[in-house]
Amino acid sequence: MDQAQEQGNQSEIQKILTGVSKRLTETQTAIAQVIVRQEEVVRQVLIALLAGGHVLLEGVPGLGKTALVRTVARVSGLTFRRIQFTPDLMPADITGTQVFDPQNTVNPFRFVPGPVFAHIVLADEINRTTPKTQSALLEAMQEHTVTSGRNTYPLPEPFFVLATQNPLEMEGTYPLPEAHLDRFLFKINVSYPTAEEMVVIAGRTTGTEEPQAPQLLAPEEMQRWLGLVRQVVVVEDVMAYAVRLVLATQPDNPLASEKVRRFVRYGASPRGVQALILGARAEALRDGRSLAGYDDIRRNALAALRHRLILNFEAAAEGISAGDLIEEIVQTVPYGAQ
Repeated sequence: MDQAQEQGNQSEIQKILTGVSKRLTETQTAIAQVIVRQEEVVRQVLIALLAGGHVLLEGVPGLGKTALVRTVARVSGLTFRRIQFTPDLMPADITGTQVFDPQNTVNPFRFVPGPVFAHIVLADEINRTTPKTQSALLEAMQEHTVTSGRNTYPLPEPFFVLATQNPLEMEGTYPLPEAHLDRFLFKINVSYPTAEEMVVIAGRTTGTEEPQAPQLLAPEEMQRWLGLVRQVVVVEDVMAYAVRLVLATQPDNPLASEKVRRFVRYGASPRGVQALILGARAEALRDGRSLAGYDDIRRNALAALRHRLILNFEAAAEGISAGDLIEEIVQTVPYGAQ
């Protein structure tokens, strides 16, 4: 390949990246027509979806978590289903069930798909249902399939689970097991709005018409972007930095700080490294870049790792959160060639 042809290919690649970046900016702007203020939350949700991952949204009731997920689905043109998790919800209520069809003499049982068969599934208040029902989502989240009887059924692509949970009410809830939490690429905390933002929210939601975001994307476009994310380059030094961040969360590792050794029972798993790398690749694609850097890793470290740390009782007594420890790790772990 001569130099002119190589420059032409690079120019074409940059044109594609710039186009994707522009479309994503338009998408975030359209979502902002409905969702007030939560720019960082929206950005992190879009980054997670670009990376092909699932998201756990945590915040008190009334902060617009459900509205955010519904708006993202509408703007992206993806099919949307909401599942309200309650203690009496059964696994078949999520995945689907076999029903008897007397008119079919060859195979009298047919599968009726459940609400999980959608591009975006909102698992609302996921910690309010039993572990047995929570586990019904595990195969769907990991394999993008549902097994019923002897048959396995593929889910629509792309497929995302966006779950919500309330951090305040603990009575009547079933905390997600560590293995289930680890399936979420990001955990995003939704904060309380300011007084000025509440005025805007009240104005938008109490009038004769509530704002609706337009559909800008198509499932095929999102699926194509998922492939582009995997092609973003992450050099060895940047990947090694992501590994060091994860190792620094493990109390028995030499990279762990005194606070990590004191307050952490178990650190992040290898999925933490995957989340950091995929998030960095998606961050670069969103900015129209073909190369991910250290700052892309650092920017998503909190969302990628906060739910993967298991703290001990001393941390709870001292009021230390996983987020506090990760912020310290990001500030103290060096980057660059080691």
